[in-house]
Amino acid sequence: MGVRVYELAKELGLSSKDMIARLEALHIAVKGHMSALDDDTAEIIRHEFAAKSGEKKPAENVATEKKTAEKKPIEKKSIEKKPVEKKPAEKKHPEIKPAAEKKAEPEPVLPVLKTLILKLPVSVKDLSVKLQVNTTELIKKLMAKKIMATINQALEETIVRDICREFGFEVVPELSAEEQLLLKHRQEDTKEGLVLRPPVVTLMGHVDHGKTSLLDAIRKSNVVSKESGGITQHIGAYEVIVNKGKVTFLDTPGHEAFTAMRARGANITDIVIIVVAADDGIMPQTVEAINHAKAAGVPIVVAINKMDLPGADIERVKRQLADLDLTSEDWGGKTITVPVSAKKGTGIDHLLEMLLLEAELLELRANPEGLARGTIIESKLSKGSGPTATMLVQNGTLRVGDVFVCGLTTGKVRAMSNDSGARVTQAGPSDPVEISGLSQVPQVGDVFYVVEDEKMARELSIKKNEEMRRQNLVPAQRVSLDELFQKAQQGQLKELNIIIKADVQGSLEALVSSLKELGTKDIAVRIIHSQVGTINESDVMLAVASNAVIIGFHVSIDGQAKEEAEKKGVDVRLFRIIYDVINAIRLSMEGLLEPTVKETFAGRAKVLQIFKVSDVGKIAGCMVVKGKFARSADLVRLFRKEECLFEGKLESLKRYKDDVKEVGEGMECGIGLANFSSIEPDDIIECYRVEKIARKL
Repeated sequence: MGVRVYELAKELGLSSKDMIARLEALHIAVKGHMSALDDDTAEIIRHEFAAKSGEKKPAENVATEKKTAEKKPIEKKSIEKKPVEKKPAEKKHPEIKPAAEKKAEPEPVLPVLKTLILKLPVSVKDLSVKLQVNTTELIKKLMAKKIMATINQALEETIVRDICREFGFEVVPELSAEEQLLLKHRQEDTKEGLVLRPPVVTLMGHVDHGKTSLLDAIRKSNVVSKESGGITQHIGAYEVIVNKGKVTFLDTPGHEAFTAMRARGANITDIVIIVVAADDGIMPQTVEAINHAKAAGVPIVVAINKMDLPGADIERVKRQLADLDLTSEDWGGKTITVPVSAKKGTGIDHLLEMLLLEAELLELRANPEGLARGTIIESKLSKGSGPTATMLVQNGTLRVGDVFVCGLTTGKVRAMSNDSGARVTQAGPSDPVEISGLSQVPQVGDVFYVVEDEKMARELSIKKNEEMRRQNLVPAQRVSLDELFQKAQQGQLKELNIIIKADVQGSLEALVSSLKELGTKDIAVRIIHSQVGTINESDVMLAVASNAVIIGFHVSIDGQAKEEAEKKGVDVRLFRIIYDVINAIRLSMEGLLEPTVKETFAGRAKVLQIFKVSDVGKIAGCMVVKGKFARSADLVRLFRKEECLFEGKLESLKRYKDDVKEVGEGMECGIGLANFSSIEPDDIIECYRVEKIARKL
């Protein structure tokens, strides 16, 4: 029959993770804690564990050890002779050292860039003040780079970094007050005192497959009767205490809310339970829920509900899951599948056990002693309490009286109650609580941070509101097929996320297979969701959260989704010919490919003499020995005895006292290198032209 990995780990008093590590050390391949071991292998593991634990040895082994112990003095004598044999080798060691020292050459001293803290974007005038240079000189530098800018014009970050590097500075962006607060909170995560925290679990799946009924069975309380028509009408969070610890469940009104929260940067879920009815099997909304969970990169556990019904077919559900790359562990895959019945309560304990095992492997940790930080999972305006919000604490401990910043609003915890309605004075990591004391109703998905006092909270709130007003003036920038080339040049994008909606299943399958074939080793085509039907608001929300492009084939986009796409800046493309889709994606991917860089030799000069010029530094007096030296050269290298000591830009090129554009072969000139002054006679300086050639698929 065999035994599961987690069962053997429990028997030997180990964690599942430690057991998997021990099995790997013994070269026993397992896919996860649900993998089955045969009886012989399990017995070997038990024997190995007993031996390492120092159990009483058999009499035969004790007798053998005694005999070995008697022989030990003889072994020691032979060991004592070994150092005598090694002594000649030790004498050779000092002789090797000087030879190694002779080979070592001093490393070239590269210029050390000073740190310059700047609030970006920055105007030309403000940058000149920070660099302590004349504004005219800075404008000349920009003109040399073919950038025409006025004194009050704001410069892009890449240009600012390039200019500052020429003046010997490395730019460090100035953190906003909120970013500084976030950094302070993040530092708490890395401090000592991190402890294991309960997992946060979200239930998703098709409507009427029993998500709320399953949660009701887990909580042992009637949630469904409180809701109209048995459909979840709000976002709630509930704590369930089990033998090995605690689990926090989020009950969402669907995967749209899950993705909407993720689109706002609120990654609060550790594990997703996909609820599938055993009689219905995988439905369109189930596929959407699975794709949303995969896009979030969250571990998936499948609960096959309604196993007690006459038409239940668990094996059919597992086959359908395998088609969606969620192969069950008893079929040789990695996905945990648990048959349950929410109505009869069967399989619930096994499901909770599997959740805790999955959480054990994830090693979820938090610092309960730090400042509280978490996410808003529900908010409303209450008649008696005013603006209230349900918060999930993710780090630190939230206490009554704490002052916090939450999105565009602030608050002070006046009262706090848990999921059962009982008043509490504090809440630790993974605890959901409802609080009152907010200045206004926050948005779901907003992150809250506890601050030191109310003055700091007000200042942060004012700054955040001002920043939000500025952002509203500029439309949100999402990835589009036209912008992919620019993103690729900056090295920001190496995969293309696509959502495909088609009119019929045949067209959908043809599109998916054709687009997957376009993937290369440099760029991956990632189809995060594909389905038959019109483009809806759920597709737009998924595109926002995953920075994806939506491709529609022979389908339309509904009015609400179109409005949301325009508002969020999501690129939606509608096509009627399959070759047009493939060509559009291929051209976009070619834009993602890094261009081939080709260097062309332009000229070589030999350093004859070094001149020191006040306010400028060292200038190399050179003779051009081959080709031409041009002021417009893209790259300059300095060599000393075939070793490259400098690679960068040409700062100046002169003939006598005049600036020149180029100097021909056999002529003398003065060369200045940007941020490098360790030049010596007989050094060789070469200049190159750099050409970027677009690559094709």
